[in-house]
Amino acid sequence: MRVSFWWREIVERLGLESFAKTTGSKGLQVYVPLNTPVSFDDTKTFARTLAQLLTREHPNDVVYDMKKSLRTGKVLVDWSQNDEHKTTVCVYSLRAKERPTASTSVRWEELEKVHRSGDKDALEFESETVIRRAEKLGDLFAPVLTLKQKLPKLEEAGL
Repeated sequence: MRVSFWWREIVERLGLESFAKTTGSKGLQVYVPLNTPVSFDDTKTFARTLAQLLTREHPNDVVYDMKKSLRTGKVLVDWSQNDEHKTTVCVYSLRAKERPTASTSVRWEELEKVHRSGDKDALEFESETVIRRAEKLGDLFAPVLTLKQKLPKLEEAGL
């Protein structure tokens, strides 16, 4: 989870806003919405560069290389998801498990609280819980679909 905070720090330094969601399983995904003209190649290069930066800054915790042998005990920053041929679980989707949990948008404040408490189960949401959250908090994922941001040029960002 702390890797997501490191990622957020980097994108904030670049003037970008990001949003987190659970996968409904054991993962966490961070979205940097653009909603402006940009190619998959550009977003993939950007994500790979940030993943490489995180790996250099936190080599004991982070890996960007897909090789399973390198990933043991580390968090994979899967930059390769930025591709038109890749799929990912959609927000609010239920996972096909014995106890179905849903991919759920979470606020950064919630992640910080869970990180402090160490209670990772607090990020497992069943369908009824997700419905109650949406009634109370609204659709936390909505800005991902509407927020317009421009992808910074890596060389201008000093990356």
